[in-house]
Formats: sequence, structure tokens, C-alpha cells
Amino acid sequence: MSENIIGIRETLLYIYDQIKGMSDEQILTGKTDVLKPCFNELDRLAARHVTQEIVKEISESAEFAPALSVISRLRNLYNLRLEIEQAHALLDSADPWARIKDFTFYANYIQLAAMEQKGAKLKPQDRIIFLGSGPLPLSLIILCSLYDLQGVGIEQEASSVALSRQVVQHLGLEQQIQIICGDHFLLPLEEETQLLMVAAMARPKREIFAHLAQVLPEGDLISFRLYEKGLRKILDQEEDVVLPEGFTAHCRICPHPPVNNTVIMIKKSFSDP
Repeated sequence: MSENIIGIRETLLYIYDQIKGMSDEQILTGKTDVLKPCFNELDRLAARHVTQEIVKEISESAEFAPALSVISRLRNLYNLRLEIEQAHALLDSADPWARIKDFTFYANYIQLAAMEQKGAKLKPQDRIIFLGSGPLPLSLIILCSLYDLQGVGIEQEASSVALSRQVVQHLGLEQQIQIICGDHFLLPLEEETQLLMVAAMARPKREIFAHLAQVLPEGDLISFRLYEKGLRKILDQEEDVVLPEGFTAHCRICPHPPVNNTVIMIKKSFSDP
């Protein structure tokens, strides 16, 4: 066993031991004295350069399976907690746009927005939908503000809908962005849409894409983001996107550091005559 994987093994199993007994509510609202160091250490681990052989060995090992499941839950819930905290911080700020630009990953969101604008050839006043927009729909906010787009966020958690509506209004974007409560079964909307973005945390992916394959108009464009390399994919236990019949590839846009997400765009296929 290599030195690299021994160090990763010790870190993962230590964090697992620290958090395995925590409930969802403890992660979302509890004290951060244990949670924050564990989350930060996982972020550092995710940013490390490791070979695909190591990633494969960890992901396929029965020893790591319980730890990865618990760690993925921590990362998902703690990320949600951070989004909620950031949303409230924006609402408390007299200059929310300055606050957004101070976010650690602001530059990443700018690059991702540019990738999606280019891939979909979006132009001013085009309409985009963000499925799974969450309490702080930064992707939607940045795309609409930078490229003068009309946006719709779809979010199934009522508390996140209420919070994101407040954020949109505080940023002065209520004429450009609408947040509605619901899930993928609301789609398609009546308005013509140039791009449907499926959030990384929108679940379950198979059900979502199966529904979209059945109901979207021919030619509609969909984008989603994924991690193709490194430990981040298995630490977040991203659900593999297995596309049903009815979609064709449109484009794949690879990232440049510090962004790690590849943007995948697909198009609803035209039926055979």
C-alpha cells in the first residue's frame, strides 16, 4: 500500500470516527468545533492531486464504503449549512454585491457562468432554468447579472425558496429572477427556455433525466456539472448521470484551474420521422 493511500486512509477513517454518530440536524445546526475542522480537512483532501488508480482503489474498497457514505452526508449537509449562512450574511449586508465578490469561490462561479454562456450561446433576455437552486442560487444570480438573462430557480425545500427569494430581492434582481417551489415534475414550463441547468445536488438524477426525456420539447438544451478526476467525486458520492434514450451530446467544456467542474451539455433529440 503506497504512502499516499495510507495517509488518505488514516484521514478518512479518523473523520468517519468523529462524525459517524451525528444526526442531520446536528450537522445543519450544531456546534462546529468538530464539524468545521473535519469539513476543512476533507476540502484539503479533495484538492490533492492523486492518481486515478488511488481513486479507484478507495471507491471500490469495502473498508472505505461506510466512511465514504457518512463523509458524503457531512459534505452535502455542511455545504447546505454554509449556503444558508452565506445567504443570511448577504441579507445582513448593506452592500450584498461586494459580499458576493468576497466569497472564496466567486472566481470559480464566474468561470462556470462563462462556460455555460458560451456552450449554450446565451444572449441578453434569454431564459434559463436552474433545477435545484437551493437557498443561495449563485449560479443563477451570476449568469443573469453578467449576461442580462431571465432566470427561474426551481427548489423543493420551502425554507430555501423563501430565503433565496429574499436574497434575489436584496440584490435587486427580482425583475430578472423568479424562484418557485417544486421539483422536476414542474417541467416543462410554459415559457420558452434556452437552457435548463440541473444542479449537482438535484436528486435523484436518474429519475430527473428520465422525466426530462419524456416531457421536454425537441431541441431543448440541458447542462450539468461533474467532477471527472480526483477524490472530490467519491467524497461527495456524486450520482453518475446515466442518460436515457432521447438525448444527444451537444458539447463538453473542460475547466481551467481553479475550477474542477466539467460542464456537460446535452440536447433533447428530435424524433425519427
